[in-house]
This record gives sequence, structure tokens and C-alpha cells, in this order.
Amino acid sequence: MQLKIGHLYPDLLDLYSDRGNVIILQKRAQWRGMDVVVDQISVGHEPKLADYDILVMGGGMDREQGIVAADLQKRRENIQSAVDAGTVIVAICGGYQLLGHYFETSTGQRIPGLGILDIHTIGAKTRMVGNVVAEMDIAGVAHNIIGYENHSGKTILGPNAKPMMRVLKGYGNSGEDKFEGVRQGNIFGTYLHGPLLAKNPVLADHMIELALRRRDLSAGLDSLNDDLEQRTNAKLYKRLVANS
Repeated sequence: MQLKIGHLYPDLLDLYSDRGNVIILQKRAQWRGMDVVVDQISVGHEPKLADYDILVMGGGMDREQGIVAADLQKRRENIQSAVDAGTVIVAICGGYQLLGHYFETSTGQRIPGLGILDIHTIGAKTRMVGNVVAEMDIAGVAHNIIGYENHSGKTILGPNAKPMMRVLKGYGNSGEDKFEGVRQGNIFGTYLHGPLLAKNPVLADHMIELALRRRDLSAGLDSLNDDLEQRTNAKLYKRLVANS
């Protein structure tokens, strides 16, 4: 079985080791005997994105995000075709914002997004920084998700976007509604760096399984020994939430 992963703009969007999410997806699939292909896709590369099972896009500084925003506009139909084909899209921080309708800076400049996610983002004067613990429903089971956020944008969800998680510790989308990220179809948008999937293998496996099921609805994953990861997650939860 093959899993094809596209890493979007790895040379421009890689704050806080976001490329680690690609590595985790690759390794957890390979450990199950899958043939994994990872392609790096940046400005000037235009493959058919619907051919990929998973697309990953990280966060970046303002200058890099400006370059990516302009390039993404040229890829609108290509990305929409991937969404329609059921490709799993993992978008972190700046990548998350750019999939929405627009990002309006604190000075009033409006940067257009792709409008694929029903969200918009407003720049705030105060940065939201620190460890995050949130609760996410994965296949009907509540899981504690650990991550790290550093953003000034406040993201507001429209009626077609549902929050990905409920914040237990940290700011999340806006610091006001106690929600973090967006889940819209097979798109996962989040502010959590870390890299997120290294700290939360259950979420990585959920994404891999969704990606496989776009071709075979009966596809499932063999279990891996995640005892160390689970104990680490529980220890962080205790330190950040239970003892706070």
C-alpha cells in the first residue's frame, strides 16, 4: 500500500519544526509496511495535488507568508480539486490562516486567502504564546492534544467550519471562545506547533487512516506501541492542567 504526501512550501513555512509533522506521518506509515512517497512542493512546482493522500503546510514569518499567499492564489483550483478528492490537508498557523477568506493585519491591510476554510483572521496587538492542552474527539473518543502556539492573529469561524478542539489550557483560535483550530471535511487547520503530530500520535494515525480511506473505505491501521508517547502526554497534561 502506498501513501503519497506533499509537503507544501518547506523552504518558506517551517516555524517551530513544522516539517516534523511530515516525518511523523511518513514514519508511522512506514512502520506499518507502507510505501511512502514525500514530495516537496514550493513556488514554481505545480503537480496535480489531488494525486496526494496528504498535504502538509506549516507556518512562517510575515515575509514568507506574503510570498506563499501570492503563490497560493495561482493554485486555488488545484487545491480545491484535492479537497474534492478527499485529500487530507494539515495546515499549521500561517498555513491555516491562508486557507481562510482573508487575514487582516493590525494595521488594516487585508491579505486574501483561498476561501477554502470558512474562517477569517484579524491581527491583534497581543501575541498568544505558550503551551496548549485541548480535548479533541477522534472517532468518538476524547483525547488530550498537546501543542505550542505563538500567533497574534485571532481566527473567527464561519457557519461551515467546526472547531477542531476545545481548549483546556492556552488561547486557541482567538483567546476568547476556548476553541482551537478548525475541522472542515478532511482539512485540519490549527495554531499548534511542536511539531503537533510528534506529541500526539493518535492524531497522526487518524489522518493517515482518513487518507487511506479515500481509496478504500474499509482501510484500517495496525496498532503500534505508543506507550512512551502516551505516558509523555499524560505527564504533560498533569503538569500543564491538573496541577495548574
